[in-house]
Amino acid sequence: MNVLTVDGAELLDETRDFIRRFCAFPDEHCLTAVTLWAAHAHMVENFHTTPRLALLSPEAASGKTRVLDVLEVLVPCPMLSLSASPAAVFRTLADRQVTLLFDEVDAVWSKRGKDDNHEDLRALLNAGYKRGATIPRCVGPKHEVQHFRVFGSVALAGLGSLPDTIMSRAIIIRMRRRAPGELVEPFRTRSQEPEGHAIRDRLAIWAEAVGPGAGGAWPEMPEGIVDRPAEVWEPLVALADVAGGEWPGLARAACVELCKVAQDRRASLGIRLLADLRIIYGDADAMHSETILRLLTEGELLEPDAPWADLRGKPLSVRGLAGMLGDYGVHSKKVRLGEAVRQGYLREHLWDAWLRYLPPVPAQAEHPEQPAQKGLNGANHVPDVPDVPDARTPERALELELDRGAAVESGQRMVKL
Repeated sequence: MNVLTVDGAELLDETRDFIRRFCAFPDEHCLTAVTLWAAHAHMVENFHTTPRLALLSPEAASGKTRVLDVLEVLVPCPMLSLSASPAAVFRTLADRQVTLLFDEVDAVWSKRGKDDNHEDLRALLNAGYKRGATIPRCVGPKHEVQHFRVFGSVALAGLGSLPDTIMSRAIIIRMRRRAPGELVEPFRTRSQEPEGHAIRDRLAIWAEAVGPGAGGAWPEMPEGIVDRPAEVWEPLVALADVAGGEWPGLARAACVELCKVAQDRRASLGIRLLADLRIIYGDADAMHSETILRLLTEGELLEPDAPWADLRGKPLSVRGLAGMLGDYGVHSKKVRLGEAVRQGYLREHLWDAWLRYLPPVPAQAEHPEQPAQKGLNGANHVPDVPDVPDARTPERALELELDRGAAVESGQRMVKL
């Protein structure tokens, strides 16, 4: 096929339509990002960076593996793996340019304690984000140092979250289970492979022609997209500019919305913990650790998606709470509440972290229409938050969280000294 017969915008349209048939995404921005990522994998050697594509969900059966299956027939030299060793990946990348597709990646970092193999994989994924990156390793009986080339496109699918260093280099797609009305076609590799490979081959032809120009471009990024987020998205925005049509606008809109998803620090549980603690403390001066954990895991005062009852299969523990708060300089001490003296946390020690890392809480006067209700031990607490549209944005979720905090701060004393 002559490259002149390949229209970039039409080819991306066709790629998007193919993916859409088999995959259900939270919104069109996610579909746009996955489409552009699949195309960029064909010209990855032209770009300075290659964003990781992170397909994450809170539970199984959310369509993550299906996306990888579809990508496998669209990207060049796919290496789909559930348990490839870092050594195998090192040697494969040193031998040829492949597109790594990792499924069930959450199992890699689920073990407690240090695991050198898992740290090797983390180093590979972090370093391989930039062109020219190599990692030295001793090989052979004489332990000779060999520099392994690790640059390459990577898509990862897993439950929960990934290490922060990987998340900061990733385009994050928050997958979810399909609703009854969201219908997709069954995907069978042997049936759809010929059609997928035909698209793959046209993407390769187009990439050969436009890759150098896209890789050398400095695309104009949306307002506010700077530093690492800009570095992550530049390859996809540059590719969209080369394709033309509606794709430059689609790419920038997806960039803005998915950067908000990345900044929604469900990925940073520490910020979520601080926000939820501010809610459950109300105007209490101190709490015992066991009380904090009970209120966090029961979640009656928190948003329904509060993660504390199920962190990788287990509820938040005393040790986990201490470790997360320790990162913010907050440490437990002996606290007397009534006649009981146990380990706990003082409000004054949390206050500095709340000021530094959380937005200010609006005054209760801004919500005079909300009546007080009785909560723990008969104390007043925030009323139920009214229903919101299904397409809740991270900003709206944060607003609801702050509204709860405002009412609790003004009307509730959870535990009295």
